Amino acid sequence: MTDLALSSSRSTAGVNPWLVAAVVIIPTFMEVLDTTIALVALRYIAGGLSATVDDGEWVITSYLAANAIILPISGWLSARLGRRNYFLLSIAVFTLASGACGMATGLGQLIVFRVVQGLAGGGLQPSSQGVLLDAFPAEKQGIAMTLFGLAALLAPVVGPTLGGWITDSYSSRWVFYTNVPVGIVALGDCYALMQYT
Repeated sequence: MTDLALSSSRSTAGVNPWLVAAVVIIPTFMEVLDTTIALVALRYIAGGLSATVDDGEWVITSYLAANAIILPISGWLSARLGRRNYFLLSIAVFTLASGACGMATGLGQLIVFRVVQGLAGGGLQPSSQGVLLDAFPAEKQGIAMTLFGLAALLAPVVGPTLGGWITDSYSSRWVFYTNVPVGIVALGDCYALMQYT
């Protein structure tokens, strides 16, 4: 067993694995949700920033491209920084970038913040899977991965509906702001559960 695996398994020793799963899946759900939540709000986002709808599509494209760039190197980053540190850093940066997206005053700013958000979010999925595998015994790891997959499948389905409701009820900026309280809670919970690495 490598030092990384030993330190990761120590991080959740004595903690109920179902509690770990509940806490770790939240940031993953939040990250995958952001791939679709802004879709229905694009017209309002672009209008609010005095941009065309075609230009506004970069809000989605930039996020997805950043996600795709970081995913292949997330294992290397996790090994260099430590799984706990990388996971917590990803949650923190994702949450800060979400707030910055909501406060953006121009399309260029929003795209830059979406790139940062995508880079941070791309590290959440593989890190979550690693933490889940460490938390559950070998015979229950299949269930853990099923829970992870369920969150990853439900989030893009919920995204457009939630995004439409938020945009109609509040404003398109709240599509991004909703990540802030969820991210803060997730960061605090994950920090508390993974404090011994």
